[in-house]
Amino acid sequence: MSQLKLSIATTDYDHFRDFRLGAVTAEGIDHNWLNLGHHECFARFTANREFDVSELSFAKFAAQISRADTDIVGLPVVCSRLFRFSSFYVNTKSKITSVQDLKGKTVGSPEWAHSAAVYMRGWMHNEMGVPLTDVHWYQAGANAPGREEKVELTLPEGVTLTRVAGRSLSEMLAAHDIDCAIIARPPTCFLEGHPDVVRLFPDHVEMEEAYYARTKAWPIMHIIAMKKSIIDEHPWAARNLYNAFLESKRRSVERILDPAVSRYPVPWLATYARRMRDTFGGDLYPYGIEENRPTWEQMLRYTFQQGIAHRLMTPEEIFPEGIMTKVII
Repeated sequence: MSQLKLSIATTDYDHFRDFRLGAVTAEGIDHNWLNLGHHECFARFTANREFDVSELSFAKFAAQISRADTDIVGLPVVCSRLFRFSSFYVNTKSKITSVQDLKGKTVGSPEWAHSAAVYMRGWMHNEMGVPLTDVHWYQAGANAPGREEKVELTLPEGVTLTRVAGRSLSEMLAAHDIDCAIIARPPTCFLEGHPDVVRLFPDHVEMEEAYYARTKAWPIMHIIAMKKSIIDEHPWAARNLYNAFLESKRRSVERILDPAVSRYPVPWLATYARRMRDTFGGDLYPYGIEENRPTWEQMLRYTFQQGIAHRLMTPEEIFPEGIMTKVII
């Protein structure tokens, strides 16, 4: 039987390394793996479907999987996941000391369908009493002008979004032309020590630990998407890919947890990783549907509320049917 040839595009993640380099294989599949920056993966897969399998922003994935005629499907594989309370940056001249102080203020993000901002807007709207309509939203490139939305939007009634093509969020925040920015990476003005730009939540780690303990939601930024036509022609391909991603991740976690060998140049990393493993119920970095149900459901709800997803979907709808079938030996 000839191998199914697939192109795969992702950023260079350690938990993908063994699969990418061939130490782990997907049964029946011969892959050509492209190591690209994640923004390049997003743009090229979203615009032209240049790859068979691609890393994709969860927010942008939600926009495309919820179309009536969608041509993609997801794999319950987590490329990148991060808590995002650290992503609020404010200008101190705005005198913002709590999330409630953002009511009536101007808040920017690099794109409306920017996963980090989607999670935090959803938290503001659903849990903190700051409705989407109570903020004047801005969209511009994070540290350079010119960034554009990559997916179509249907903004909720009453939401105000101003797009700025010629300036960056970092520039506007430093100049006090916006009050706050929600950005995955710290803005340049913050990194360069601008005296007026600070994190809204300097105690974000403690906040994030408490948030996870309460909700069991661990925000997923990027997942794996693939062309639906591959599943239509080769129904076995999705599970075989998932198995390979899972084994590659298992090996990566094993390296991190190794108490005898310092595989990464970070002191006490194995001790910290074991503590995080226990915090997260024994799986340091879970894949799968049920293992991440609170997070899948939360993001699908938030993207629908914010006019990114076209309809409210369930986790089972965004992944291939039977992808999590149990195999007992």
